[in-house]
Amino acid sequence: MNKKFGIKEVVAAGIGTALFVVLTQVQIPIGIPNTALQPRMAVLAFLSAIFGPLVGAIIGLVGHALGDALFYGSVWWSWVIPEAVVGIAIGVFAKKFEVREGGFNGKKIVLFNIVQVVANAVAWILVAPVLDILVYSEPANKVFLQGVFAWLGDVIIIGILGSLLLVAYSKIAGKSGSLTKED
Repeated sequence: MNKKFGIKEVVAAGIGTALFVVLTQVQIPIGIPNTALQPRMAVLAFLSAIFGPLVGAIIGLVGHALGDALFYGSVWWSWVIPEAVVGIAIGVFAKKFEVREGGFNGKKIVLFNIVQVVANAVAWILVAPVLDILVYSEPANKVFLQGVFAWLGDVIIIGILGSLLLVAYSKIAGKSGSLTKED
């Protein structure tokens, strides 16, 4: 993994955070209170898979916190931290996905989806419910049910929309990397 955090990563984190905040209001209800399908998760996964764990952490933490503060008036930290967990986990594998090199296909898509399923499971079935119980004294049966449905929703959104975005970007990135300067 490239450990450099340069201007591209700063811009990606800024744009990703802005998109994440704007997409906070785009939610498809699934019948579980305070839980919905959220396309913003595809943005988080997409940029984490390209730019790495630090960009993913920034988008997850800052994007979710700002979205909560702007649209709901308060920040629910037990759900902010899991967003960062997902961004970091996906970002750790960014180099293996080979998105920038134009190699995101076949086994790389499968790897991406295995990573995102596991990352979302840790974030939503473990971290979020435990933090809800410890920080907000929420009832366990409620938060674990929400966690399971948040996990399922994010797995679906990232699996479909995130994968499609990465495939499209990888095709473009791979072609642009093969350009040569003419004399």
